[in-house]
Amino acid sequence: MTSRKIPTGRRAEWLGTPRRIVVKVGSGVLSQGGVGLHRPTLQSLAGCLARVQAQEVEPILVSSGAILAGMEALGLTERPRELPLKQAAAAVGQSHLMRAYEEAFQPCGGRVAQILLTQEDLRHRSRYLNARNTLFTLLGLRVIPIVNENDTVAVREIQFGDNDTLSALVAHLVQADLLVILTDTEGVFTADPHRDPSARLIPLVRPQDAIASFCAEDTGSAASIGGMTSKVRAAHRAAVAGIPTVVAGGRVAESVEAILRGEEVGTLFIPSRARMQSRKRWLAFASLPRGGIVVDAGARGALVLGGKSLLPSGVRATQKTFRAGDVVSLVDLAGQEFGRGLANYSRDEVEKIKGLKSDEIAGILGAKPYDEVVHRDNLVILEAPAGAISKRGDA
Repeated sequence: MTSRKIPTGRRAEWLGTPRRIVVKVGSGVLSQGGVGLHRPTLQSLAGCLARVQAQEVEPILVSSGAILAGMEALGLTERPRELPLKQAAAAVGQSHLMRAYEEAFQPCGGRVAQILLTQEDLRHRSRYLNARNTLFTLLGLRVIPIVNENDTVAVREIQFGDNDTLSALVAHLVQADLLVILTDTEGVFTADPHRDPSARLIPLVRPQDAIASFCAEDTGSAASIGGMTSKVRAAHRAAVAGIPTVVAGGRVAESVEAILRGEEVGTLFIPSRARMQSRKRWLAFASLPRGGIVVDAGARGALVLGGKSLLPSGVRATQKTFRAGDVVSLVDLAGQEFGRGLANYSRDEVEKIKGLKSDEIAGILGAKPYDEVVHRDNLVILEAPAGAISKRGDA
């Protein structure tokens, strides 16, 4: 067993001593800007993660590259745009990608396992828990999970769209202490450093900073899909849930070890102080609302500022169809989603009792199993619109 070096310096307060980390690497890094997998990069990354694991840190790798490997095998020079061809390339490339990783980890004695997910796997609570249990079991066996979106079956309605988003969801799923997003730049810059030589690295993004201002213009490449905007969005999503996130250069895989030592590498997104509970992380970031409940200003204030449950008296209207137990969006009178929760009543029932006091529920429905439409224990307030970057900077 190798002893850990405790981080020191400015970042130590935020990073602490992470015991479980998620590392995301994209196609741009894995290809080194070309078309096809760059084997030395995979070997460098494997060696880094093996050393991290030897220091009693549990690494989970979220890796792109299946479509990239499929492009190489099929002789394609541009990333497929049509979904069927994209799925076909992924089907061909998945085995090539995993074989490349197995070969890269073999000299280090590392063992790896493939985990393929769609967003639908994380939207349903039972499948979310099953995925988490599988990942925890692999970590207990000292196997490094390699997670990727299941591009072979993903369709527009269920695909993550980029593995930056997936990495944030996986970080929530496994209750990670740190998320590291490796990219082809040294972090988040004031402008696109590939085009603007005066662009400056932003070392720190604080919760009160205006997140939207850190989105450099995306360049993209033939091999990649996610740009800097998706990385900022993912970093913000993780930080909101209390997970510190670093966006750093992936051309040198050892940057992960430097981050763990507390060195000033890349851009650190400082997390919110309050770390969300597991159920609330799922509600906020992985769940799929089936409908919505529109509340008045008084109810919104009680929910956001007072930590109260949603009572029928504060309900103005409902949106779409939902059943008791479904996840619903909580929407203010301006139409903005500000929270999510598990509904105690169906839409039809909520429509009948909206605006009433709790002691009037039984007279309308014939029974009163709950006083609340959504109980505070099954409710989460979103610090930014779900899936969007906060323009107010109130992370």
